[in-house]
Amino acid sequence: MRELIIGGARSGKSALAERRASESGLQVVYLATAQALDGEMAQRIAHHRLRRCADWGLVEEPIDLAGALRRHAAPGVCLLVDCLTLWLSNLLFAGDAARQVEAGEHLSCPLFAGATAALIETLPQLPGQIVLVSNEVGWGVVPMAALSRLFADEQGRLNQRVAAVCERVTLVAAGVPLILR
Repeated sequence: MRELIIGGARSGKSALAERRASESGLQVVYLATAQALDGEMAQRIAHHRLRRCADWGLVEEPIDLAGALRRHAAPGVCLLVDCLTLWLSNLLFAGDAARQVEAGEHLSCPLFAGATAALIETLPQLPGQIVLVSNEVGWGVVPMAALSRLFADEQGRLNQRVAAVCERVTLVAAGVPLILR
């Protein structure tokens, strides 16, 4: 069973994902994509750590999400991925994609395209339960900067592609889940 949980910032999506993982009755492995590159992000990570059960496993993987999923998925295991939005941002800045866009060049980033394709190909093949958290960033205005537009566009495309291979998709607003599928 694969579930995508989407919502805005501070909507309650991570808390719902953690509750789903706890209620699964399976061994839980938290797959974190965040990187503590500044003090504010370190505080966010610490906040998430405080909420997690002490007996959960932890895998930190900012780039090779598909590989980490393949290595850790198993019958009897619930993998909680938090979050696809930070992972996509990591990909954007790990290669030349961000520089290309800011320079007005055509985007040609094998890491970016290959990693997202690998995730979509991998998800349907995984055993166990997978819960993925992602931000819904497309409800605001179209960003003015080219890099921000690229990110919003790619996040929307990624959410659609992941939703297509998940059995359940849940939108969270104000802490209230709405099952879309």
